[in-house]
Formats: sequence, C-alpha cells, structure tokens
Amino acid sequence: MHTCLNVDEIVRLIAGELVASEAKVTAVTFACCRKGYEDPVLDALWKTQRELLPLLKSLPGDVWNDVGCTVSAPTTHFYLSLNTSVRKTFKRLPTTPEWARFRKYARRMRQLRGLCILDDLSKEVFSVLQLCAINESLFPNMRSLNLWPAGKSISFVPLFLSPRITVISITCFGLNLPKPMIASMIAAFPTLCPNLQEITLQFLPRGPMITAAVSGMLLASNRNGLRRFRVDSPLTEEARQVVYKLPNLRDLSVVIEKDSSLPPVVLPNLTSLTIKYGDDNDSSRVSHGTTLENFGAVTFHSGSEQIGGLLEAFERLTLAASTQNTLSELYLYTSSPWNPNYASLLPFIQMTALVIDFSCLDGCSSTVNDDVITNLARAMPKLGFLKLGHLPCREFPTGVTAKGLVVLARHCPTLSSLRIHFRVDSLCAPPTISGLSPDAGPSALRRDCALKYLEVGEIPVPEELVSVVALTLSHIFPRIEGIDCDDGNWDKVVKAIRDSREVVEY
Repeated sequence: MHTCLNVDEIVRLIAGELVASEAKVTAVTFACCRKGYEDPVLDALWKTQRELLPLLKSLPGDVWNDVGCTVSAPTTHFYLSLNTSVRKTFKRLPTTPEWARFRKYARRMRQLRGLCILDDLSKEVFSVLQLCAINESLFPNMRSLNLWPAGKSISFVPLFLSPRITVISITCFGLNLPKPMIASMIAAFPTLCPNLQEITLQFLPRGPMITAAVSGMLLASNRNGLRRFRVDSPLTEEARQVVYKLPNLRDLSVVIEKDSSLPPVVLPNLTSLTIKYGDDNDSSRVSHGTTLENFGAVTFHSGSEQIGGLLEAFERLTLAASTQNTLSELYLYTSSPWNPNYASLLPFIQMTALVIDFSCLDGCSSTVNDDVITNLARAMPKLGFLKLGHLPCREFPTGVTAKGLVVLARHCPTLSSLRIHFRVDSLCAPPTISGLSPDAGPSALRRDCALKYLEVGEIPVPEELVSVVALTLSHIFPRIEGIDCDDGNWDKVVKAIRDSREVVEY
C-alpha cells in the first residue's frame, strides 16, 4: 500500500470525494481495507444528513415492535420502497451499549438539513431521544442546522442544538402554533449555541412576544461573531440600534414596521441587505449617514402603496455611500402597481441581477419599451438575470420590440434569464432583424448571447405565427432552451425551436 495512504488528511480527502460522488459502496469497501480508514469514511458518510431515519436504523431491530403503532408508543416510519412505508413503535428503551452505537454515528454528524424532516417522528420518539440524551447533546459535533419543523415538533428543536453549532436556519412556514412555543425555542439559541455566526428564521408569526424573543436572542448573542442575521420579525428599539452596528455582519434582513424607519447603518462588511416594509410604511424613506463599503446585493419587499420614489431615494443613498461600483444585485418586490423610473438604475454598471416585480392586477403598469431596455443594456453589460414587471399579461399598452431584444442580446452576452413585456407582433419580420440595431448592420447580432430561459406569462402567440416567432427568437437568442408561459401556443414555439436546431446540427 502506498505510503501516502498513511496520511490521515489524504485518507479523509479520498473518503470525502467518494461520498460526494455517490460512490458510497466504494467508500465502505475502502473503509474495510484497513482499520485506520474506518473513522475517516464514517465521518464522511455521516457528515451531512437530510433525515433522521438512517440514524434510527442504527438501533437493533428488536427495539422496535413488529406490529402497528399504539397510541402511547413512540413511532416512526420505516420506508421499504419508494411508495411503501411501515409505521413502527419502540418496544423498549435502548440499552447502554445500543445507545453507544447510536451515539457513535450521531457524533459524526455536522449538518442536518431538509424539508420537514421531523414529520416522520412522533412526539413520543422525541421524548425518548430527549430522555436518553438528558446529560449530553444529541449531536455534540453539529455545526449547521437547517429545519422546517412541523406541528408541535418545533418544541423539540432545542434537542438538536449543541455548543458547536454556528449556523441555524429554521423555517416555520405553514405552522399554526402557540407563539409561546416558538418564542421559547428562539430564546434558547444563545444559551445552547453560544458561538452562533449565522441566524435565519423565516415565516415567523408577528406579535410582541415574538419581537421580544427575537430581540432578546440578538442582544444575548455574541455580537462580534454574527455574520448573518436574517429574521422575519420586527425588533425592539434597543435591538435595532445593535443590529445596524454589528461589526462583522455581512448579510442582514430586517423588517420595518409602521411609524419606524431605517436608522443609519454602519456596517462596513455588509454585502447583502434585505428590507421588508410593512403595509403602511413609506418604503421610499431610506436612512442617511449609512456606511456601506462592500455592498453587493439589496432586496426590498414592500406591501405599501407608497413606493413611487424608492429607486430615486436608493440611488441618492448608494451614490453618497460610493457603492455604485460594487452593487451587483437588486431585487424589489411590491404587491402594488408601479411605474418606476428605471433611469435611477443606470449608475449601477456592475449589475448582474436586476428584478423589479410589481402588480398588474388593476391594469398593466409596465412601461418598459425599447428606450428603457436599450439604456439598461448599455449601462449594465454584465447582466445575467433580468426581470422587469410581473409575469407579462395579455393587455399592455407598450412593450419591447424585436429591436430592443436585439440590443439586449448584443450588449449583455452573459444574460441567461429574461422576463419583460414584449410585443410578439414585432417578431414576425425575420428578414429585417439584422437591421434592427441602431448602431450597426448585420454584425450587431451577437451569436454568443447566453440567454436560455424566457418568461412570457400570458402573452399569446397566434397559431399561424408559431414558426416565424420561433425562427426570430432563435435568431436573436441562439441558445434559448425554455420558455415559461401560461398558455398561448408557446409550447409549440419551443418545439419548433428545438426541431430547427436538430435539423441544423444534423
């Protein structure tokens, strides 16, 4: 055996590569080659888990009842195939050696993440695990926890916490639980996980109790260690003053309620900011005196109708903070109709992702035309992701023509995904496409535009125009693969594009 295989770091690298490539059988075979290889392979196999079932299966079969569950017995689902599951119950508590075997694998777990992975366990199973681990952490070496707890299992989330955890992400979507239960879980984080660096809590219920729990958690956490704080809840005044001055924070998501505003932000390391405005909050108000040196991405969510001057106010703020050369991503979502001033975005020449999403329910409010799209394309040549307005609707007063699409393809070669209101009728004259660019003749079209996905919403395509629309789109965007639509013959357009491409390749 080669001497390099005596180096633990190399063995662990090999084990990690085998597991990452789904070659688990080979990894187990490798572990059997030499006793010293067992620990590195087991560490790799158990490092990241998406459910608890494999760990529970480490307990011997006679721990479980062979018959169906009873009301009082702990239960779990054991999956026999893709479509079959058997509900089993604990017949007895694990013995000390059996629990030691369970712990042998549990201590190797570093990440636990998955959607609703607690659904298959009843409250009684959690109680048994809690009883067995009463004097120690269930997962003593866990580093990252990402859960979507369901039902009252949320009260057992602290069972999975340990002092080594640095990342917590809890999504409470769809839960209708007593707020004291959620508040109690949140309050336990700083004590059980004193080294937290990233905290993400999504879809929290609103109320004074949750606000107090979240704010208390922030104030009790190690402020120098926090790198990410994304919590879907308002904060108390004291907590707001703290969160906007965390020295090493890089990713921040805040909720701004009515009658409160965004105070000066002094976060020199912040690269991503998300602001969620309440229904009655004036979202055009942004703070002055803000210090953002490495700002890269910003997201706004607004339920307010007072959104008209947001982009202009944001432009003044970011230009004053000298971040126009670092900002690369802007996402803005509002449920109200809106006619934004896109000219305010032109200074952000490093933009790679731009999403401005607003409502079309009370009549289309999109005013994106060839002039708007031309100015944006020329100002932002690095765009890879562009969405202006909500899904295109059937009734729109204006829209981008083939001319604007050609300019976009020419100036933004890395563009891969696009959603704008455009006029299908302008795509029906393919012989004139080469002359649509205002700057050049046939050479204006770039054959290397990366666009693959186009969202067209409800824009209809007449049956008789399917072939010509397909030809024009494939001419402007030669790499297009998919079109996201509601209806309107676009599936036939996609098929025509693919068929023509196969003919050309043949």
